[in-house]
Amino acid sequence: MDCTIETMHRDEIGFAIELAAAEGWNPGLHDAECFHAADPGGFLVARCGGQAVGCIAAVSYAGRFGFIGLYIVAPGWRSQGIGRRLWDAGMARLAGQVVGLDGVPAQQAFYRRSGFELAWQNMRFAGTARHTQRAEAAQIVPIGVADFGALCALDRRVFPAPREAFLRRWIAMPGSTALAWMEGQRIDGWGLVRRCRVGHKIGPLVADDPAVASALYAALCNRVPEGDAVFLDVPLPNADAQALARAQSLQGVFATARMYAGAAPALELEQLYGVTTFELG
Repeated sequence: MDCTIETMHRDEIGFAIELAAAEGWNPGLHDAECFHAADPGGFLVARCGGQAVGCIAAVSYAGRFGFIGLYIVAPGWRSQGIGRRLWDAGMARLAGQVVGLDGVPAQQAFYRRSGFELAWQNMRFAGTARHTQRAEAAQIVPIGVADFGALCALDRRVFPAPREAFLRRWIAMPGSTALAWMEGQRIDGWGLVRRCRVGHKIGPLVADDPAVASALYAALCNRVPEGDAVFLDVPLPNADAQALARAQSLQGVFATARMYAGAAPALELEQLYGVTTFELG
């Protein structure tokens, strides 16, 4: 059967999200629009006989940093070379750029053979949202109070390239709440919680110190139903982030490896308590 690799149309990204859900990756209910905003041409689909059977995200940020995600072939179409064709097309799109990904354990050997090297390990922690009766600090405000340019500058400390279009959509996502910790006009941290297929994910969670991270985490949990499932994707080099997860009685349930082809970017991981999304970095 003739198979082609094509750029996804905007309304097709939902197909990739559905495949991710079937894999148990628990995507957000409104991720598709945000993902498309990051790089409208960055999502590829494999079609066989006109049927969509696989996908890959090969998103370029500012033409200098790429990220691979949503690399999935539908069951029943695997072991036919479709995944390799998707991979080659995605990597060709990002040629000449440093490329990152968050690889699941089953694929990490393949990524190493493809020129990717381990930078660090991530762990998805899971638990339940616990509401606190303690008054929230006055420094915690809705994200709209913060200057967007300052927010982007903080994001650049934990992400390798500008991604303003993505962030604008992310902080305005339906079914989500984004909060900042403000000291005067300075942003010392921020986080977002969004509704997912199961429960809620907090990501990103960025803070200058553990106390700010803990306060933001608690405030975000206050914005979702008490007892609902909550997930936090922690970069394991950040010991304070692991301590926060333990303090909240979260348990590790899913591991990935951040890997790069090309020189690993210098990031301030001590400020990154929760990865934005494994699919786009």
